[in-house]
Order: sequence, then structure tokens, then C-alpha cells
Amino acid sequence: MSLQTLRRSFSYALALSSLAAAAAPKTHVITFGKWSTIQYHSDADDKPLALRIRPLLVDARVKDFTLGAIHDVTDRLFVVQRAFRVNDSLPEDPAPHWQWQIGGWLLVDRTTGHVSPLLLPEFDALTSTPSWYRDYAAYCGVSEDGKKIFAVVAQIGRRKPILKKLLMENDPNKKEEPSEKEVPDTCSTPSWERSPARVTFVSGGAARQTFAIHGHIVDLLPESQDEDDEAAK
Repeated sequence: MSLQTLRRSFSYALALSSLAAAAAPKTHVITFGKWSTIQYHSDADDKPLALRIRPLLVDARVKDFTLGAIHDVTDRLFVVQRAFRVNDSLPEDPAPHWQWQIGGWLLVDRTTGHVSPLLLPEFDALTSTPSWYRDYAAYCGVSEDGKKIFAVVAQIGRRKPILKKLLMENDPNKKEEPSEKEVPDTCSTPSWERSPARVTFVSGGAARQTFAIHGHIVDLLPESQDEDDEAAK
């Protein structure tokens, strides 16, 4: 074999390896940093609360900060709640005054390393505690004026909730100061069951309600059926 032929073969092999390397997807590493304790200041309470947060790292770089446990939606996707800092300084303050806040939920793709905010309708970061099952999140949603609480079931990838039902409401005839924002008693964290998939909401002053989930369809189970199922356990 001539030297020229060897050079051509080597160049051809090098080109093929370069194409294969370019076509191969980049592998991303998703990890979490160490837990740390921060002071959280709520607008409704002057006393700060201690929260444990940890950084979310993509390829060893801090992408965001999170709190609480993750929920694995699939072997590729998981969700986790976000924590962030906001500048609480006034215009006359000489320097920024950073405060930690509780945020919404993030959807993380382990394969692509993509981190995106997750839309949960009627979700209130302070009072809504989602209960996750598969790609469903069940929680007590709060209206914008803070006077109504809804039973909400949201599904990842859908803009509108598959369930939004009024659970309780403040007395509209009750007089209050214009500056007040009265929030009804919050409900407990919803509970899930499988086979068939269904979720139960329990809130103060309202009846216990169970909903069967069929894909994008939700059915309210009769109270008698719910009680029979509980007795059979």
C-alpha cells in the first residue's frame, strides 16, 4: 500500500470519528450540593423561619437553589421546589438587601440538563403543598384575592388543570379592612391511591371529597362509594 493511500485512509477514518463524536449527544451531570440553613421572612409573619436549601448543579455549575425532596416523574424527568433571593432594598438604601423566598416548582431533564419552571395553576408557594403521583400534582390552590380555596389536580405538559373545584370560601358578607387579605383555612395535603388512580382532599369546614383520575378526565366519587372502599381496606 502506497504512502498516499495510507494518508487517505487515515484522513477518512479521522473524518468518520469526528462525525461520530459530533453526532453523539452530550452527557450532562445533574447533582445537588450540600444542605444549608437560611432565614426565610414571610410577609405575613415578622418572625423569620429556618429553611434548609441546597443548590441544583448542572455539569458542576449552580443552576438554581431548591428545598425539599425531589419527585421522580420518569427515569429521565424529576420535579423539585425552587428557592430564590429577592432584593428587598428600598430606593434610598445604599446596598442591596437580599432575602430568601419560596418559589414554584422546577422540571429537570437529566438527559439534556434542561431546567424549566413548572406551571401549576392557582398554586400559592406559601400555602399550597403538592402531593405528587406520576405526572400529576394535587394541591389546594388559592384564588388571587386569597378568599377561595380550590381542589386542584394539574398534569405536567397541560396548561389548564384537569381538576379545579371550589372547596371553601370566606363569607362574602363579612366586613374587613380594605388592606386585609383573609385566606380561608388551608386543607391538608391530598392523599393518592392507585389501581384505580384517585385523590382525596380534606379541608376544614368542607366535606371529604375523592376524585378518580382517568388520564385527562376526573370523576367525583360518591361519598357512599368512598366509605365502602375505606371499609374494605
